[in-house]
Amino acid sequence: MKITELFSKNGVKLGVAAATQADAIDVLVDLHDASGTISDREKYRAAVLERESQFSTAVGEGVAIPHAKTDAVVRPGLAAITVPAGVDWNAPDGKPSDLIFMIAAPEGQANVHLEVLAKLSMLLMHEDFADALRAAKTVDEFLSVIDTAEAAHDAEQAEKEKKAAEAKAAREAAAAAAAGTDAAADPGLPQVLAITACPTGIAHTYMAAENLEKVAEQMGVTIKVETQGSVGTKNALTAEEIAACRGIIIAADKGIELSRFNGKPLYSTNVSAGINDAERLINIIMNGEAPICHAEGGSSAPAASASTEGIGSTVYKHLMNGVSHMLPFVVGGGILMAISFLLDQAGMGTSSYGSSTPLAAFFNLVGNQAFNFMLPILAGFISMSIADRPGLAPGFVGGWIAKQGFTLGYLSSAMDADAQAALISGGFIAALFAGFAAGYLTYGLERLCDKLPDSLEGIKPVLLYPLIAIFLIGLVMLALNPIFAAINSWLTAALNGMGTTNLVLLGAVVAGMMSVDMGGPFNKAAYVFGTAMLADGTTTGQIIMASVMIGGMVPPLAIALSTTIFKNRWTFENRKAGIVNYIMGLSFITEGAIPYAAADPGRVLPSCIVGAAIAGAMSAGFGCTSPAPHGGAWVIAVIGNPVMYLLALVVGAVVACLILSFLKKPLPAEVSGLER
Repeated sequence: MKITELFSKNGVKLGVAAATQADAIDVLVDLHDASGTISDREKYRAAVLERESQFSTAVGEGVAIPHAKTDAVVRPGLAAITVPAGVDWNAPDGKPSDLIFMIAAPEGQANVHLEVLAKLSMLLMHEDFADALRAAKTVDEFLSVIDTAEAAHDAEQAEKEKKAAEAKAAREAAAAAAAGTDAAADPGLPQVLAITACPTGIAHTYMAAENLEKVAEQMGVTIKVETQGSVGTKNALTAEEIAACRGIIIAADKGIELSRFNGKPLYSTNVSAGINDAERLINIIMNGEAPICHAEGGSSAPAASASTEGIGSTVYKHLMNGVSHMLPFVVGGGILMAISFLLDQAGMGTSSYGSSTPLAAFFNLVGNQAFNFMLPILAGFISMSIADRPGLAPGFVGGWIAKQGFTLGYLSSAMDADAQAALISGGFIAALFAGFAAGYLTYGLERLCDKLPDSLEGIKPVLLYPLIAIFLIGLVMLALNPIFAAINSWLTAALNGMGTTNLVLLGAVVAGMMSVDMGGPFNKAAYVFGTAMLADGTTTGQIIMASVMIGGMVPPLAIALSTTIFKNRWTFENRKAGIVNYIMGLSFITEGAIPYAAADPGRVLPSCIVGAAIAGAMSAGFGCTSPAPHGGAWVIAVIGNPVMYLLALVVGAVVACLILSFLKKPLPAEVSGLER
């Protein structure tokens, strides 16, 4: 298949006037639509914007290659435009993009077309080719330039393959003639090796490879680049080449298996650096500046290198790895619990509401079990992001201990029922701490084990890492969990000390506390206080319980409203997950807001606390009562003064939504996936 076979004449437009990136994307999507390559214009456009939200598809030097792989594509295709005035595409070199190709790749089909697209990506790394396309006056001339360049590229690749085969044969002959020759001195082996990869594996993977090869040739350095793209691994590095090379460059935006490079100099960076900063990367290897790779045991974590990421972005990356893996447990478990409340009308208003019938009990049980894994998963995958697979087990264990609230003091009376009742979960804040602590403890352990004899390599990942790291994180969390218990005890005593003289103030306090840590000591103290007051059987106790419940409903509802109304503050993924928070909030499942609070606590938590406090004060002021300890909006039939209760809930959620949306700045269109 030739590159031009992926075009139709309806798919190329020259001299386009596009003021913004969104305008250019619309023109390109329309070209695909006119060419018959897509079946659903809006779905394909949304997929392109989602890809842009991950990181810009501009590669510099005026070239951008937006793309998407989706079932909205009927057949593989290309669309292209030239934009003489250029469009800001957030390119790494800051230059506007004036030559833009859009790739439409179908799901679940043969990947022959991806090889063709990879070839186009490599051609675009040559300035003379890109300039010839910009200078084309007609669509036919534009396509002719591509045909000519492709033919020359194919001939060049054939010559390279021929020379590589001859060099390999010469090495094998020399090895046979003189056994024991030092392979590192063999001039036929490349000095530098590299791997390039990006999440979609369509364009950037191959552009980085082409640029590394081009720059290496200019520098007089021999290089071999392995590409890990959608068509699989190409130009795979051999053990002989790895043993002989000076070092390895990893230019990738996804996980790369590094165990084969253990003990070799290795520098890890992103795929864009391979496209825009190849000379610096090659010099790092040639000058001996790359750190030694320590990746025994099947590690796929990048080697410790002079990363271009700051501390803040590194912490955020680890945090989001945990949050993204936790989210399915929050969503799945939360919705199942909400269904249990909806089904259990027989138990409405009772302490067993949500599980008083077998069907409701089933949904409630399964949903609760999913929630039980939420915090350990968060901690486990934060730890795994830091220390790779050896970090998963200690992170998970640390998160579980944080959730359960186990302490060193608990060990002496573990069989005592009172000891079980006294356990206090540290919530997601404790789980965050456990994840980072476990990750860095494991990472430090891996570095210390580097000094052990080579004969112990095999037992490190299966014995030493899990045994020692789990032991250490267990000690740390058992020692620190009493801090959360002390905070909880103090809070409960403070609430009891307030009495019920000023119910409006008390309602604001307990409702606000429900939003402070969403499952942690503050939240649990407020909830326990509310249920204890409810147990007294007084109207005052029911008023406090109503304020507690409304305080827990506000955070997810505020998130849902903000992601719906203020779309440009959130990414496409945030907005999709935000819809679920309507159900979470109405079901009194505060945890629906945890992923958002974990990712941006400085804005989310204050907004939710203020909104929840206002709702709790209004509920108490209106004299709203709740005889049920949970259930949210599903127990509205037993809520005293239900209309004003719903009004208080709406006001609190709207206030929190407005504060949050004001604090969060609008995202660039390419990040939010929305037009300005």
